[in-house]
Amino acid sequence: MQSEETRVTGQAQPAEARSVLEQQQEEKNLRRLQLMINMVMSVIAQDLTLTYEAALEMIADSRRAALAMFPEKELAYDLIYQPKLQRLMRDRFRLQ
Repeated sequence: MQSEETRVTGQAQPAEARSVLEQQQEEKNLRRLQLMINMVMSVIAQDLTLTYEAALEMIADSRRAALAMFPEKELAYDLIYQPKLQRLMRDRFRLQ
């Protein structure tokens, strides 16, 4: 019977190498997420033609993308990024 790694890559890899590869992929996804959130925040802050609804849609899209990269990390997104985005929305659109 083939291991999961052998079926996926066609090559057997030691557990340490697989763990390192998984860690590298997670770090790559984290950098992508940070870049994406920074870009969303920049657009919301700088684009004066952006409507409130479009900004909300961008935030919702960023949340979906984050959860696609990090399944089951909804709480982390809500604790780390949601407050920053809410504060930006309040400042940008003068909400109470």
